[in-house]
Amino acid sequence: MLAAYINLTLLFAGEPGAAPWYNLPYFPLWRWFNLALFVGVMFYLLRRPISELLQTRREGIRRDLMRAQEERDAALAKLEEVEARIVNLNSEVETIRQRAGREAEEERQRIARSTDDEMRKLREQAQREIEGTAKAARQDLRRYAAEQSVRLAEEMIRARMRPEDDTRLVAEYVKDLGGVRR
Repeated sequence: MLAAYINLTLLFAGEPGAAPWYNLPYFPLWRWFNLALFVGVMFYLLRRPISELLQTRREGIRRDLMRAQEERDAALAKLEEVEARIVNLNSEVETIRQRAGREAEEERQRIARSTDDEMRKLREQAQREIEGTAKAARQDLRRYAAEQSVRLAEEMIRARMRPEDDTRLVAEYVKDLGGVRR
């Protein structure tokens, strides 16, 4: 501390016959004065624009912080909603399972009813086809029986017919034709 005091005393007191301290070549006072004047003028000129710039920046930061707070609140609300859904997820899954089971049972019953209806329709159609086929078979059988009866009768008549019976039948036929006029 003593050394600082001695240096300051020598600086301000100076030596007798020497140049004053403000005129020393290693202490250019005019540079310090020029710097102080420049800083003062710049401060005076730039004080308002810098103040407005800083105010605008402060407002922008405040708006960004408010928006960030709103987004944070929205995210927290969304998080709470998701957590509530996760808590209710098991009950929702069980509800969906029960609904799917009911729907599957209803579909099974609908398919069973549809199958029963189709089977009934097929049975009725088969019954109609059977009846139609039986009717056609009966008609074919009657026709066959009639043809066989005629054939057998014809064979029996030919077997029993003699030449005089044949002559007599022809004569009767001609007599019947003679009575018919054209």
